[in-house]
Amino acid sequence: MGIFAYHHLNREIMKNFLCPTDFSDNAMHTSKYAHYLAKLIGADMLLCNAVTLPAYAPQAGVVVWPIEEEDLLIQDSNDELKRIKLILDKYSHEGTDKPDVRCICEPGSVKDVVNRISNKHHIDLIIAGTHGAGGLSTLILGNHSRQLIDDAKCPLLLVPQEAKTTAIKKIAFATDFSDPVNDLACLYTLISLARPLHSDILITHISPDESPSAEFQRTVKHFVTDISNKADYPHIYFREIKDDDVQSGLLWLCEYGNIDMLTMIHKSQSFLARLFGGSQTKKIAAHIPLPLLVFPEQLTKYPNVEVQTS
Repeated sequence: MGIFAYHHLNREIMKNFLCPTDFSDNAMHTSKYAHYLAKLIGADMLLCNAVTLPAYAPQAGVVVWPIEEEDLLIQDSNDELKRIKLILDKYSHEGTDKPDVRCICEPGSVKDVVNRISNKHHIDLIIAGTHGAGGLSTLILGNHSRQLIDDAKCPLLLVPQEAKTTAIKKIAFATDFSDPVNDLACLYTLISLARPLHSDILITHISPDESPSAEFQRTVKHFVTDISNKADYPHIYFREIKDDDVQSGLLWLCEYGNIDMLTMIHKSQSFLARLFGGSQTKKIAAHIPLPLLVFPEQLTKYPNVEVQTS
């Protein structure tokens, strides 16, 4: 991996959350989790709903949707968003700072609406549920998780129904060390989330090798020590898990590693891409009862985060 030089990172990056909702019970749980996290780190929150409007082109045997119904759909969506906002406002304990919660609904597909709002409102973190169906829109996050993972330009936090709104004491960052420069950029951003939470960061490598080479051990030690010092965040540790199967190793980590959140970088040719390929999506979502924080392959959302090899 070599030696690395780091540029200073703005400690206040994650200030704007986007939480898509389909008004289902699972989505309500995700909204409460996002609100709780926003309160802990002092972020603002934008609730959004994607409204899919029917096509108007008349065809034989097809009932054309009355154009005046479009306004009713939008109004129903706005009313539901306002109702959730009231619930979240009451959800905060008395005497505590409440996140600034705003509401927005737009017509379009889930992917397009989320990306459009993210760009327009400078969103730092998207928080979405891994399950959910029904409500006034077609935003079924269980079916759209893969699209959000593939297309999000900023970090995406997937929250399963089992996730509890409790203190986040340890965040695992799983990596195969195939791109250490991008690992560092993502870790810097992760530190901006972990710092206000006072969370430990556990850098995790799943390896089939029983005895890693001395060179690899020295490289990892330098990697962890240097980023801890440069980022001025001492709560970073390393753990190697021996397992021939990455998925099995991750499931073991989530069950026995005493972690509260799992973090990975989405790469087109990485183990994360294989995990979310085809039918694996539902399988992983069903087996990991922890929030999953996914970083895009290239963290272009934060141009001020620069890492250079020397």
